[in-house]
Amino acid sequence: MNANRTPKGRTLIIGGSMAGLFSGLLLHRIGWDVHIFERVDAELASRGAGIVTHRELIGALGRAGIDRSDEVGIEVPGRRTLDRDGKIIGQLSLRQTMTSWGRIFGLLIPVLPEDRYHKGKNLQSVTQTASGVAASFEDGTTESGNLLIGADGIHSTVRQQLAPEISPIYAGYIAWRGLVDEAKLSPEAHDALFNWLGFCLPPGEQMLGYPVAGPENDLRPGHRHYNFVWYRPADEMSELARLLTDSDGRRNELSIAPDRIHPDVVAEMRAAADSLLAPQFSEVVGLTEQPFFQPIYDLKVPRMAFGHVALLGDAAFVGRPHVGMGVTKAAGDAVALADALLETEHDVEQALKLFENARLPIGAAVIARARHLGAYMQAQISTDEERRMAETFRTPEAVMKETAVADFLAHLDG
Repeated sequence: MNANRTPKGRTLIIGGSMAGLFSGLLLHRIGWDVHIFERVDAELASRGAGIVTHRELIGALGRAGIDRSDEVGIEVPGRRTLDRDGKIIGQLSLRQTMTSWGRIFGLLIPVLPEDRYHKGKNLQSVTQTASGVAASFEDGTTESGNLLIGADGIHSTVRQQLAPEISPIYAGYIAWRGLVDEAKLSPEAHDALFNWLGFCLPPGEQMLGYPVAGPENDLRPGHRHYNFVWYRPADEMSELARLLTDSDGRRNELSIAPDRIHPDVVAEMRAAADSLLAPQFSEVVGLTEQPFFQPIYDLKVPRMAFGHVALLGDAAFVGRPHVGMGVTKAAGDAVALADALLETEHDVEQALKLFENARLPIGAAVIARARHLGAYMQAQISTDEERRMAETFRTPEAVMKETAVADFLAHLDG
């Protein structure tokens, strides 16, 4: 944007992760005065989360001014499934690029002017007027603008104020996650797993893994990481409550920091890996220095536009990770918002209506697809018929074909 050009308007973006950065960069490029407010006062740490890329994500990076598709991540030729003994029982050719939260963040953050990203800004409240919106922060400051974007994640303060009746719903299972240095893997594990999106399917569970960038976003062979995600049922009232009780005996409500997980819980998980998983995956779990887990939630909003306020990314819809669409969906939201502003000549309220109409069906489709893919891992499956129906979607062929692909959105294009 030409620094001497009059801005189209002033945007306040709450949340400095993926949805916030994509929306900030895209609106900056169409002439808006953009300011991102991130609650954390330090540099956002890598979330240890792998990301499966889709064409929509690569396109959004290009729209944001990042034309470096060859540097996004690591391409794998396809998927394979290992049985309990470590034998390959299924393989599917499907080229895809695997990346990580840290890699995408590292591409996005340098493109945004430094004075547009404000750390240590914890939102307290949002106030709307007929012509704009104001955000009040915990440090006593207030910022005003023409548009406010709630990009502050699953526990969004913006959403809690505008739609307090909406809250995350526990799905009945958790995801253990971890990263291992490529160089630490045995030749056997590396050969079987590293260059693939790999799966193992214990009864009622799912393990998967794939390569991502290493420390400092290093993509050189031998310096990368292997990222795993292991889905395991956990009843909310008993097992989840136990897992969320930290090493000091304190119960955490929604999540728990990796270094607070009780050592006995980690030891139980490692023992389960030895007894349930292919030896190659069990090795990965054993080599992980600090595994952590996340309860899996569904979140779905009936609205994404509230006057001069929009909800983007995980603040609006959270689909279970099986669809591999979290960051792609956030990027798509940002693209749709920028397009709507251009189409309405920057009329905020009209643009937000167009944006909402375009993205509500996408968010709903992602939620539905994610529930379909994760149904067989839900601890609350109560009848033989429900279990039988869920199990029909967990063959190696079905899992490899349906996990982390965007084909299910084709009927919504345009």
